[in-house]
Amino acid sequence: MSTLPYRSKDNGPSHDADDDEEEEDVDETGYKTVKDAVLFAVEVSDSMLRRPQITSEKADTSSPLEAALKCAYHLMQQRIISAPKDLMGILLYGTEASKFYNEDETTRGGWSFPHCYLLTDLDIPEAEDVKALKSLIEDDSDSEDAKNLFQVSGEPVSMHTMLFCANQIFQQKAANFTSRRLFIVTDNDNPHSDDKSYRSQATVRAKDLYDLGVVIELFPISSAKHAFETKLFWDDIVYKSSPSDPDAIMYNPSSLMDVDKSRLRTGNADAAHLEIAPGLRIGVKGFLLYKHQKPVRSTYIYVSGEKPEIVKGRTTRYADDFESGSRNVEKAEIKKAYTFGGEHITFSQEELSKLRDFGGPIIRLIGFKPTTALPVWANTKNSTFIYPFEEDYIGSIRVFSALYQNMLKKQVFGLSWLIPRKNATPVLAAILPTLSAIGADAGTNQAAVSKTGCPQGLHLIPLPFADDLRQNPPSMHKTPLRAPDGLVDEMIPIIEKLNLPKGTFDPNRYPNPSLQWHYRILQAIALEEDLPEKSEDKTRPKYRQIDQRVGEEAVRWGNELQKVYKEHVAENPDAANLGEKRPTARGTKSKETDEPAKRSKKDNGEVVSEENMRKTYEKGQLSKLTVTDLKGFASSKKIATTGAKKTDLVERIEAWFEQK
Repeated sequence: MSTLPYRSKDNGPSHDADDDEEEEDVDETGYKTVKDAVLFAVEVSDSMLRRPQITSEKADTSSPLEAALKCAYHLMQQRIISAPKDLMGILLYGTEASKFYNEDETTRGGWSFPHCYLLTDLDIPEAEDVKALKSLIEDDSDSEDAKNLFQVSGEPVSMHTMLFCANQIFQQKAANFTSRRLFIVTDNDNPHSDDKSYRSQATVRAKDLYDLGVVIELFPISSAKHAFETKLFWDDIVYKSSPSDPDAIMYNPSSLMDVDKSRLRTGNADAAHLEIAPGLRIGVKGFLLYKHQKPVRSTYIYVSGEKPEIVKGRTTRYADDFESGSRNVEKAEIKKAYTFGGEHITFSQEELSKLRDFGGPIIRLIGFKPTTALPVWANTKNSTFIYPFEEDYIGSIRVFSALYQNMLKKQVFGLSWLIPRKNATPVLAAILPTLSAIGADAGTNQAAVSKTGCPQGLHLIPLPFADDLRQNPPSMHKTPLRAPDGLVDEMIPIIEKLNLPKGTFDPNRYPNPSLQWHYRILQAIALEEDLPEKSEDKTRPKYRQIDQRVGEEAVRWGNELQKVYKEHVAENPDAANLGEKRPTARGTKSKETDEPAKRSKKDNGEVVSEENMRKTYEKGQLSKLTVTDLKGFASSKKIATTGAKKTDLVERIEAWFEQK
């Protein structure tokens, strides 16, 4: 077994903010991305090393300690790709061996924590860490290396020592992170049952962590013979958020102070101000509930060295000087300009800042409109979920709640003027209340979420301007085609039998197959594993179940569709299927060749048939026809021709064939 390497990084992750005040090219409604630091604290004891006595072949026979390390391994796998800037570490406590930071690292203060073993330092996970942890998990726990690492200490470890050790790790490695979490995995519900002084010291150390902004989350392990009781000890260590939701964890108190006594921003987004009326403002925060996840290249990798390394980019500007050749250009020498009337009009940085200055970040409520006046197509960008924030304005929660309840009761949405951040372009935005949390039993659930799983609050939806809207394509029919009642009736039982459980689509059950395949390939390359041959796609229809449920109904519906279609084609000859010859009184094909029709309008006023025009389209030769030919055919198919040039006619006829 290869032991996990200790990685001491003198130059830790850079957290310097960009000093450029220009507007970034990001989503207008996006809030800052929170960097998360997670430290696993896993207890090593005889009971945590004991494997369960299970006779089933399919059951997992891992010990609680092995299961905890597997969870940490899978989380590390995900974080190394999906959240490459997040930190993660693993601390074992209760071991005979002790390991913190190397003794020669005087910057650590020379701390010593008996029976605490820092398995993986709190840092950005690297491929070596993942491979080493995987080797530790897959290795036999009865091996010599595993026995040495997981040897239980002869004396019980004090909880205040473990909590103080975690405190020092967070302060040294993630001092400026707004999200810091300590995951404690244990099956011991009463560590210091006989020593009140140790219990008191542990409570003080837990309070120190919360004051630092670290959230403690407990993962208790129960067995068939023993049920874990948090009230014996852990209720004094893990703070609850509210009596109405005892399972929730209190997150970052509003009075957090950093190690240098400076104020820390709490939560997962910057606070904004919602101006309901002149002189009436409340504090709100926001985050994205839904966002299209795409493969993103976060860094460049240099692979020509001994091992892959992250490239640090640097930009240098050059100017062509006729006398001295190319030379470096300093930032002070650069001016920005706009072209107007063939001339470059330059602006200073101060003038450009004034041009973009529409005021500070604000959500200014303009008025209200009924929700029926908000069309579905107006939601063109990611909506932001906003909720009240009391730190800037006391009473924000009550005002926000009253606004939400009245908007929901009157079925209206708010129209607002939105400047999401400094130097951002103002947009109009709709403030839409979420669905009610009242379920079918007429009782509000404790989690206060709607049927769709959305928390209670308001959605901030940026609205498009007139310039952002595209014209609808030309319609093929004056009135849209409607399915006859007989065809609709045949579809009703199919819809009823194929309904999802509870009638709700749960996106958490369907990972993006292309995204997961992308991550799986990256993981295999980074960890030097065999490339997978087949991807797992949970979005594929379950054809066998569908056939068992609605096989006969689907056949009946298909027969009815064929019957209705034939009747429609008989009444509308132009709606013939692709490749079918349209029945006409007089054909226009003069030669038994595949040459395109030279002229579509004959002396008797007849236009070329759809069959010949289709052959021309399939060969990509529509542009060879004259404007008269194209207009004649377009007019016969009710395709708009007013003010259209030849290229426009070709595009519209091609679109007409594509839609058919």
